[in-house]
Parts: sequence; structure tokens; C-alpha cells
Amino acid sequence: MPLSPHEVDLFEDSRARLEAIAYRLLGSTSDAEDAVQDTFLRWQAADREHVETPEAWLTKVLTNLCLNQLTSARARRETYVGTWLPEPVLAGDRMLGPADTAEQRESVSMAVLTLMERLSARERVVYVLREAFGHSHGEIAEILEITESNCQQIYRRAKQHVAGDRARAEVDGAAARKVVEEFLAAAVSGEIERLVKLLTDDAMSAGDGGGKIPARATPIIGALAVARFLRGLFKPTDAKWDIVGGSPALYVDVVNGAPAVVVVVGDRVVGVMSLEVTSQGVAAVRIQVNPDKLERATRQWAVSEHGEPFLEAL
Repeated sequence: MPLSPHEVDLFEDSRARLEAIAYRLLGSTSDAEDAVQDTFLRWQAADREHVETPEAWLTKVLTNLCLNQLTSARARRETYVGTWLPEPVLAGDRMLGPADTAEQRESVSMAVLTLMERLSARERVVYVLREAFGHSHGEIAEILEITESNCQQIYRRAKQHVAGDRARAEVDGAAARKVVEEFLAAAVSGEIERLVKLLTDDAMSAGDGGGKIPARATPIIGALAVARFLRGLFKPTDAKWDIVGGSPALYVDVVNGAPAVVVVVGDRVVGVMSLEVTSQGVAAVRIQVNPDKLERATRQWAVSEHGEPFLEAL
């Protein structure tokens, strides 16, 4: 039967939450949108008179669609050119979902989205639904069709995997933004010593060009090695500007809930440098330059307030 206006409204009222769940599970806004659209088609085809709790029904359908996507995504990433990184999402995008608690904010950070790649598909679902959306173990167990005790075990295991590499104490947003500004000033100046002081000893840098934009295939480890790489990255050359279509402007903005450097040429976002800032310094630099993963950021950039650039042009 065709959807009634009320049934359409029920779905639309859940759309933002479904997108936020799917993005955390898949690390891709386009894949998240596809999963939500597939959920809508199943809602349309369902025997809706027998659906007692539409929100729970939609969450279960979406979750199972994402589980299938995660399985195929892992296979695709085995042949992905270079390092795979999650798609960055600018502040204000509804895809980020709830951000009322520290757990919700952290669950959408680049650091945690990257760490969640280590989890099994089921561990990722349990972690996301529990940490970011506050579902009970009973509710998650029903979605996955497992026992509640099994769900609790999976959650403990997932949390250990994610928390194991996140022992550093975090700094507040204002302090983090100041560090990013200092970091960017040092990187543009080419002064390696200034950069090294801002990085943790075990700092890491990784880039994702998707085979379309040149990016280092393997991560760089260590403060001095990362600083040297960044000095070269920020050194202006005609060859670099030919790749991105012009001399870029650099903005300090918020991406996935944390300060970052947004690189813009004209009206296009051509790069996002997400910094993992801790009380010890910058622990990780994740650079997204794959144009396929910057399309949504470009659309959001065009309609958002982002102030004056930190640097007008390199």
C-alpha cells in the first residue's frame, strides 16, 4: 500500500538519526545516504500495520543493511589505492548526529572512526548504538538477534579495542583550536623545530587520495618524520597547484567535532587535514584529499559561515 502522509512523516522524523547511525557505521556519507534510502524503500514495502514501534523497526532494518555494507566494504578496501580514511563532515551537518555527551562527540571523531575500522561489523554496531545513541543492551540484542549477555560481551570487547589506543587526556575545544593555529603557522613557515614541539613523540600522519590525488601510501610515524613531511607538503609549487586547480586558501575550522585545517580553492574543498589534539600535543594528522570524499564537504562549505581564512593563499 502507498505510504500515508503520517507514515511518510514517521520516516522523515527518523531520517537524521538514521543518517547519523549509518555514517558512524560506514564512515561514508554517500554510503550512509544509500543505506537510509534503502531503509525507506523497505518501509514502503513493509506491512506497516503490524509494525508496533516504527523507530525500532527502522533502526533494525538500517542496521542490518549497514552490516551487509560493512562486509562488502571490507572487501573493497582490500583493493583500495593507498590508505583508506573516513569521509570528513563539517560542523553543522546533521550527519554528525547527537553531540550532547563526550561519548557522542567522540564516536564521530576521525580518531574513533578510524579505530573502529579494526572492529568486526557486529562489534561496530554494538559500540555505535550503545555509545552514541544510548540503546540498551536488550534493544541492541533484539536488533542483532543475539542474547543480551552476548551483546554485553561484544560491547566490552569493542570498547577495549577502541579505548586501548586512546589513553591520552583530551584538551578542550578552545585550547585545541589554538594548537591547530600554531601548528598551521609552523607548517607554513617551514620551521621543523616549531612543528616537532607541537607533535607528540609518536605522532602519526596518514593521507587518503583514493588513487585520484597523490598521497603517501603508508602512514608516517614519529614527530621528526611527520614534521619533515608536512614541511614539504606546505611548500608551494606550481605542480601541486595544478593538481588541485589553483593556489589554496587555508581555514581553521571544525570537522567531525574537532579543529581542523580546511583547504579551499575557489568554491571547492580540496583537502581536509584533521588533527587529533591531546594534552601532549598533536598525536595524529589525517589528510583527506580524495575528491569523491570531499563532495559533501564542498556542498556544506558553500552554505556555511566559515569566516576569514587563516591564510588567503599559499
